[in-house]
Amino acid sequence: MKAHNSTSANISPIKTVVVLVQENRSFDHMLGWFKSLNPEINGVTGSESNPLSTSDTDPNSSRIQFTDEAQYVDPDPGHMIEDMFEQIFGEPWSDSTRKYDSENGGIRAECGESAGRPCKVSDEWVRAGVFTRLQGVATSNGATSNDTKQLVQGYPQKTIFESLDEAGFSFGIYYQYPPSTLFYRNLRKLKYLKSFSQFDLNFKNHCKEGRLPNYVVIEQRYYNLRTVPANDDHPTHDVSEGQEFIKEVYEALRSSPQWNEMLFLIIYDEHGGYYDHVPTPVSGVPSPDGLVGPEPYNFKFDRLGVRIPAILISPWIEPGTVLHGPSGPQPTSEFEHSSIPATVKKIFNLKEFLTKRDEWAGTFDCVLNRKTPRIDCPVTLSELVRLRTCGVLEVKEDEKLSEFQQELVQLAATLNGDHQKHTYPQQLVDCMTVADAAKYVKEAFNKFCKECEKASENGADENEIIRCSISKTSKSLADMIVSCIVCGD
Repeated sequence: MKAHNSTSANISPIKTVVVLVQENRSFDHMLGWFKSLNPEINGVTGSESNPLSTSDTDPNSSRIQFTDEAQYVDPDPGHMIEDMFEQIFGEPWSDSTRKYDSENGGIRAECGESAGRPCKVSDEWVRAGVFTRLQGVATSNGATSNDTKQLVQGYPQKTIFESLDEAGFSFGIYYQYPPSTLFYRNLRKLKYLKSFSQFDLNFKNHCKEGRLPNYVVIEQRYYNLRTVPANDDHPTHDVSEGQEFIKEVYEALRSSPQWNEMLFLIIYDEHGGYYDHVPTPVSGVPSPDGLVGPEPYNFKFDRLGVRIPAILISPWIEPGTVLHGPSGPQPTSEFEHSSIPATVKKIFNLKEFLTKRDEWAGTFDCVLNRKTPRIDCPVTLSELVRLRTCGVLEVKEDEKLSEFQQELVQLAATLNGDHQKHTYPQQLVDCMTVADAAKYVKEAFNKFCKECEKASENGADENEIIRCSISKTSKSLADMIVSCIVCGD
């Protein structure tokens, strides 16, 4: 799985790109106050505010001020497509409404330390419209939220993983729970199973031994348990756990003999409903593939979303610099999630783009602005200071699942065969607690992996996708009725 050299005519010093996608935080929410450290950053000053009611046009009406005093937000703000529209435009969804209201809605921030020393911050990176958990592609295939029917088959769009594999480069996905990258159909093929590794067992060893592949994706712990708390930064999880995880990953990468050939990108999948003061791009954004989202929104994928944090770390980056908007390839190009496959294509000289969107997106290879790698990048980062004064958050293992946690359970059910039960998709998750789900997804993924290994040993084609039979531990109808009565459904 070790990285291979690029054959690009414009040789890049980067042989390994590492991507860590955290969850649901806007730029201002996490990095806005960095403006006080570096005025070049398009952050906040404390003068930002929203009107208490967007229907009130009186300039002297009550306003909600953006501050750095918030400690904890529960429940987390809405961030579905209809929530995002209302936050940006100040009114409920209307397909005919296109005029931008610059006073977009937001929530006060809960901030944390991030590993940004030998790095460059991008203050112009925006989420790619909707459904951005699917990084590594340049289209959602027309989905504006997870489609449980498509989960069974797997999303069919081509990924950057396949482009790399076709060109002879390697990739690796280091997971802590069953990887969400298995949303993609093609990554379920037998030949790619070897590219998945358990983070806790393998990541640090691969770093020390110089065995990281060309493209690395790191997945987090998505379920919050007392023994192993979630570290994905997803509200309402403790943000300090996620920032501690970033520190852990950075220090492992820094210890690697591959460090001088590495680019580490930390981004967030979406804004999560949190405030950001920068208007969202609404024009000149190409649809990736002409697909239109389902009713009632009929989203055309022709606009971008709210700005999110992006931190780029490499010894080839001058310290303390800020990456603003891209210089191309088109006049309207932006840094967004499709910039990842676009930049990987450029670094490794891959043959083709995935869609019209990554062909249009700005590439961040311009961040590599040194002629020689730095030798003074810190080996370790300072210990994290927890900012919450309200005490350590109580872990609620018995609480119901978030939407994303439900989707991970439904993904696991497609892997272990439980999608064939009549309880799929919704009844499967309705009665589950966080602790139940964490156990279920691990057992489901283990079953899938064992079946894949068995198929490989029996000579199955490497392009085959293994379909597991239905679990033998299926509940009787009476058991399911009792379960649903107990959970109130």
